[in-house]
Amino acid sequence: MPVYRALLFAFLVAQELTPQCGSAPSAAPPAPASNVQPVVVNAGPTNNYFNGAFTSVTICVPGQTTNCQTIDGVLVDTGSTGLRVLASALTLTLPPQPASNGGPLVECAQFLDGFTWGPVQKADVKLAGEQASGMPIQLIDERAFPNIPASCSSAGTPEDTLDALGANAILGIGLFKQDCGLACAFVGSSNPGFYFACPASGCQPAAVPLVSQVQNPVALFPTDNNGVVIQLPAVAAGGAVSVTGALIYGIGTQSNNGLGAARVLTVDAIGNITTIFSGRSYAASFIDSGSNGIYFLDSNSSGLPLCADTSDFYCPGSTQSLSATNVGANGVSVPALFSVGNADALNSRFFAFSEIAGPNADGFDFGLGFFFGRTVFTAIEGQATPGGAGPYFAY
Repeated sequence: MPVYRALLFAFLVAQELTPQCGSAPSAAPPAPASNVQPVVVNAGPTNNYFNGAFTSVTICVPGQTTNCQTIDGVLVDTGSTGLRVLASALTLTLPPQPASNGGPLVECAQFLDGFTWGPVQKADVKLAGEQASGMPIQLIDERAFPNIPASCSSAGTPEDTLDALGANAILGIGLFKQDCGLACAFVGSSNPGFYFACPASGCQPAAVPLVSQVQNPVALFPTDNNGVVIQLPAVAAGGAVSVTGALIYGIGTQSNNGLGAARVLTVDAIGNITTIFSGRSYAASFIDSGSNGIYFLDSNSSGLPLCADTSDFYCPGSTQSLSATNVGANGVSVPALFSVGNADALNSRFFAFSEIAGPNADGFDFGLGFFFGRTVFTAIEGQATPGGAGPYFAY
């Protein structure tokens, strides 16, 4: 089985963590509607990805209805913000989103296991029956700007190819409207340096207003713009070849996206909730469809052995059923039940697993395994919902 580290975004406003907890298992995905599109957990465009939820996105030159392209193999990621597309997957020529000095605006999107580098461009983005018009996206392309600043290249491995990224694009539809927020809007030491103005003389860190930053497309929809719902059926122990589910836009905006009995867990300023496990509290936890495992604690703290061939995953002698509790900033608590199996013993012909887990010393990263058999809501900051304004998770 190939080893894939979870895609963990390190932006100030968008981290990634994911638990397994107990809202009622969802039935089959709802009938197609203007706010529903299918997602499939399978081997992905590289034919060896596990626990990746993939969908398709249609991108158009802004204001045009025929100069469009549909891209498949797009990873659905509720732990980051913004659409990022490999240049190798895109045949359209999109207009640039310029920096404030008029030159090219380029972004270093820093994940915990690497980075994507490339220009910010504008596009109309179509998802199901929804559209975000003229929104900034990132084109992952080092060729046009090969002199990557050291502050970016030191972030890890470049993920600028299909093999490195594991997807043709990443659809970041998480808690926040922009991928950096106010920290990137001002000049000074507090600017994290994700955006660069790159004239011919070289790239320099740039302050970028909120409207010009890479955007959460859902927040720009005319309707159904307050969050997303992911529904995936349960996966039996041992895994499955593939699983088909639904990505639903909006929370409480149509008959198919109501909260029902789901409990709302509000988050802190950087998108975290608290997980209580074995009598201890871990305040760096979150729910993230873009992570391919449940990453939590270290081997000493979890009591689980690492795999002999990799330190990325746990390999207990038998499947362990574990119990935790997720607590929101609002004080609401929800049980978090999950299982951890031996990653080396799983069937290499399968690509959907509920029991893959690995270490994450800072807290709990409950990845896609959390979503199997559940209905999971991710509400966007500042957007009104029947459960209160986002940002929050609910299940």
